[in-house]
Amino acid sequence: MQRTGLFIERAGFLQRLNPLTKGTGAVLLIGMTFLLPAPLTGAILLPGVLLPLAFASLVASRFLDVLVKTLLPVLISLALVQGLFFPTADPTTIAIGPLLFRRAGLQFALDTGSRLLIVAGAPLLLFQTTHPGTLVQALIQSGMPRSIGYILLVALQLIPAISERAVGVAEAQRARGLETEGNVLRRVRGVLPLVSPLIVGALVEAEERAMAIEARAFNAPGPKTWLRDIPDPRAEQIVRIGMLAALGALIVWRVATLFS
Repeated sequence: MQRTGLFIERAGFLQRLNPLTKGTGAVLLIGMTFLLPAPLTGAILLPGVLLPLAFASLVASRFLDVLVKTLLPVLISLALVQGLFFPTADPTTIAIGPLLFRRAGLQFALDTGSRLLIVAGAPLLLFQTTHPGTLVQALIQSGMPRSIGYILLVALQLIPAISERAVGVAEAQRARGLETEGNVLRRVRGVLPLVSPLIVGALVEAEERAMAIEARAFNAPGPKTWLRDIPDPRAEQIVRIGMLAALGALIVWRVATLFS
């Protein structure tokens, strides 16, 4: 198994699709969570769409692991704050242990939390099933400027690289006797000596990347060639048009219901 950033190399369903098709599907899912008025729309889309796609793409365990670790603290905080302090005239409360939660606050927290799961889960599944280079190549071939594509590619690859570099710097500093574990105050004091080598390393890497792509005639005029072709079957093009049409219809319907 080879990983580049969030990408997990597997031979699943989504890995065989064109990146533009997956990106359009992610945009449609996010749009549906905000445009459909039904409560808990996101909670329905997660087990109904995202999880089956994750299982079909053989990345379900990693997908759930990242999603839960990232959003669980946010969802718990959202339920506590909104459930206990949500401003509402509804006096109905729900007792959970020693705490009395306001029903309207819990409903708001559930709606917001379910939308967050889709807003975070749809792009996460896209990045876990699409190599960053393939995604950027597809976007550039569809008309995105090369400079913006390069910035996007660097952003997709830089965050995991900085994370790995931070772990390496922390281990090196601990080997020199720096205490980076323990109570909160000790952890905060241990962060400061890590910042300088991390920033210097990131700047050096950025310069090396700039020199490497310039040596490959990145700014040279004229059409570019690609090492590999990305299949874009006619059926997927039709599906993308259908998803964009569905999103447009949802927007028109939502606006019409607001003014009716």
